Amino acid sequence: MAGSFRELANLDRVVHEPSRLMILALLHPLEAADFVFLLRETGLTRGNLSAHMSKLEEAGYVKVEKGFRGKIPQTTYSLTEEGRGAYQRYREQMRRAVESLPE
Repeated sequence: MAGSFRELANLDRVVHEPSRLMILALLHPLEAADFVFLLRETGLTRGNLSAHMSKLEEAGYVKVEKGFRGKIPQTTYSLTEEGRGAYQRYREQMRRAVESLPE
């Protein structure tokens, strides 16, 4: 039991932040998503979403592609292999920790 509790202390802090966890959960089943989609789905402000995406990019969890759709700028995000792994490890650690909690 104590080992599972200790896992909580070892959670990836980049992933553990609720907004970033939500972003990773949204991106996980997708090949890619644009900024507007993530903005709408998360309910974050533009500034908050941008700041969280920067943290995820710095961690190597998200790949950012900037381009144009016609004449309109478009930023697209996708999970890197490292990001997919971090998300899956986080889910597994949380599952084990929650299952070990006393009722």
